[in-house]
Amino acid sequence: MAESVIVKNISISSDSIHPRGWGTTTSLDRKLKSYRVEQTWYEKFAYECGMECRLPKFYGAQLRDDRRILLLEDLNGSGYPVRKSQFDKNEVKACLSWLASFHAIFMGSSGSDLWAIGTYWYLSTRQDELRAMEESALKENASRIDHKLNSCRYKTILHGDAKVANFCFSQDSMQVAAVDFQYVGNGCGMKDVVYLFSSCMNEKECSLWTSDLIDYYFECLFEALNGKISDQEFVFLEHEWREMYSVAWADFCRFLEGWSPGHYKLNSYNRRMVETTLSLFSELG
Repeated sequence: MAESVIVKNISISSDSIHPRGWGTTTSLDRKLKSYRVEQTWYEKFAYECGMECRLPKFYGAQLRDDRRILLLEDLNGSGYPVRKSQFDKNEVKACLSWLASFHAIFMGSSGSDLWAIGTYWYLSTRQDELRAMEESALKENASRIDHKLNSCRYKTILHGDAKVANFCFSQDSMQVAAVDFQYVGNGCGMKDVVYLFSSCMNEKECSLWTSDLIDYYFECLFEALNGKISDQEFVFLEHEWREMYSVAWADFCRFLEGWSPGHYKLNSYNRRMVETTLSLFSELG
């Protein structure tokens, strides 16, 4: 065991108050399940990850009355002491490389006992937020967006909460590790990519960097798969997932529009992604 450990001591009560007023029974149940899923992740899946997608080592778990306790490696003492609130382009690439390696390891896995659908904003668990949305084409097409995104042929296990705050860097920012696996589950890798972008890139950076960053992600994914699927299969995967990029944005924006309609992450760039997706559905009829 490392010289120091992280003790994740979880106590959730029905008296918990959500800062945005979403402290419902549904919200509480989702949060409680997320902690069970995280323990399952560390017990049954995390061992498959190596240095290419570094995460905390798992030392054990305990249940004590209404508390769930996880013992995890302290990444600060293992060469990942730096936390960032903003990324430059190379730091985004470091995180994309981590995600690509993670997605490659679990390509084709259903993630049994994890979330059936990875991420915390997917539609079936966010009906309260959907009802709160103003009437719009995005709201009207929410189910179609959800279905298209979650019926991909190619799926992997998603980190599910791949935001800037959940990545830990080495001192030189060349190496990265990830934490917080409460919403890990099955899905299209673009959901993780979009959420990463939403957390660390403004609309100008999204407009300027996205093309290069998406290319880089698929280069990393191809390398990390290392023949796990054929070259022809990878062509099909890349085509499908590139098409899902704007759909994943539309899905995330659907959540934000209901949860916090004035949120700073809603900007002209991702609204263009929403329009791209809605236009696709309009063409399909």
